Amino acid sequence: MIFVGRGALLRRAVDFALTVGHRVDLVCSDDPSDATAAPFLHTTDINAHQERLRAECTDGIVWSINNLMLFRTPLLESGLRIYNIHNGLLPQHRGLPSAAVLFAILHGHTEYGATLHEVDQGIDTGRVLAEQRFGIGPDARYHQVLLRGVQNCHQLFERSLSAVVAGSLPPSGTALPRPAHDPPSGYYGLRALRDLARYSDDPAYARATDLGVTAAFVPEVEAAIARTV
Repeated sequence: MIFVGRGALLRRAVDFALTVGHRVDLVCSDDPSDATAAPFLHTTDINAHQERLRAECTDGIVWSINNLMLFRTPLLESGLRIYNIHNGLLPQHRGLPSAAVLFAILHGHTEYGATLHEVDQGIDTGRVLAEQRFGIGPDARYHQVLLRGVQNCHQLFERSLSAVVAGSLPPSGTALPRPAHDPPSGYYGLRALRDLARYSDDPAYARATDLGVTAAFVPEVEAAIARTV
């Protein structure tokens, strides 16, 4: 299997896969510090290496973990099975997790979590295969929800790995049912952050923008908050 992404979440997933006995053919990241015991590829464009991925992936599985690189054709049509672990519930928290957490609090969402889905041509639009949910309490703050989302991402990866390898996920054409109470689909990216100022009088604004220990990891959110001052 191949891993694509960056940061501690990527490295933890690779370490877990190796620990439980899986072969890791390649780890791909734009950050050289993500190099592990497995073969490593430093890249900012995963699509430029589709032939290498096809040649070196021994089980046909590609994991996208904390990954900002978009998969494109022909890589998406290469026959590789590409799975993403997304920090957020889908389809209500599509886009940047750093922005999705902020607006989940502002919009009064009562649940957040992590999602396993297939990767397709869209952004976080692939078939949902599994999820792990937790509640957003009335006093929850940004850094608490984001960090718990990260924790749930790794837990979901751990409990889904064997099923992905065994091919025992829901069959093609079926997806995980959505609860009736779920909020509508939403996409949160840099454009959404540019509109943050209009929420500055919202009662939840202080909680939603309390970055705490996560501030250094979400510079795009920190910049958006600064523009509202």
